[in-house]
Amino acid sequence: MNEPQAPSAALSAGVTIAQALTAARTAGVERLDAQLMLAHLLQQPRSWLIAHDQTVLSVVQATQLAQWLDRRRAGEPLAYLLGQAEFCGLTLQVGPQVLIPRPETELLVEWGLEVLADRLATVSAPSVVDLGCGSGAIALAIQHQCAAARVTAVDASAPALDVARCNAEALHLPITLAQGDWWSAVVGQRFHLALANPPYVAPEDPHLIPLRYEPHSALVATEHGLADLHRLIDGAASALHPGGWLLLEHGHDQGAAVRQRLQQAGFAEAETRCDLAGMERCTGARCS
Repeated sequence: MNEPQAPSAALSAGVTIAQALTAARTAGVERLDAQLMLAHLLQQPRSWLIAHDQTVLSVVQATQLAQWLDRRRAGEPLAYLLGQAEFCGLTLQVGPQVLIPRPETELLVEWGLEVLADRLATVSAPSVVDLGCGSGAIALAIQHQCAAARVTAVDASAPALDVARCNAEALHLPITLAQGDWWSAVVGQRFHLALANPPYVAPEDPHLIPLRYEPHSALVATEHGLADLHRLIDGAASALHPGGWLLLEHGHDQGAAVRQRLQQAGFAEAETRCDLAGMERCTGARCS
């Protein structure tokens, strides 16, 4: 039997912020999500809403909010509704062409910056590649926090690269973009650091259901989610300088398999780091 649905979030003319938030709750949308929608519509910080909750929305604003509330209630991610997401202190444009950057991926950036800090002792402009860049989140965060780095962002998807290009231009960060399937986009180049958040969800994984709005190709990999991780590892040695690092995000239960593949490929110092939830999230190793 289907569960009863919350009523549609229809908003009448003259609705106030307080009334809009009540309507959102009635429609089954979390208060924080509704506040973020209103803050975006009104171009005000969320704290402003509390002190101005009797402000009347315009007809255009009320109509847009009602549409967003209905779409959010249906499961569409808030970041796609607003067209933006926060990552490592940067505001990025996002859309259904790219994955929404997750806080867990900031661990990959932090580790990459550690590697670069060590490398800057001997190399003035270390080369970095973000493989499968999507919105450009990893590449742009690295470039933002390590201006000396020469960062290349790779993706097989032209629409994804368009999003990354828009973000780079908006943030005035000089990354290089290249289209191609993993290492094929940078044949003949070598890097001091390579990072990737590749597809690693198995095709039958039930976690895919709530992710249905995000690009399937950026989420799902065969071989129990390991196929793209294996391809990245197997092709890395010829694309890294001696002593260069490969850092990979993966599923919580894939750390051991990734370490084993790195060791089989001749990498040294394979290590896995956990996210804030204590889940194994990133594994890296040094090219010997």
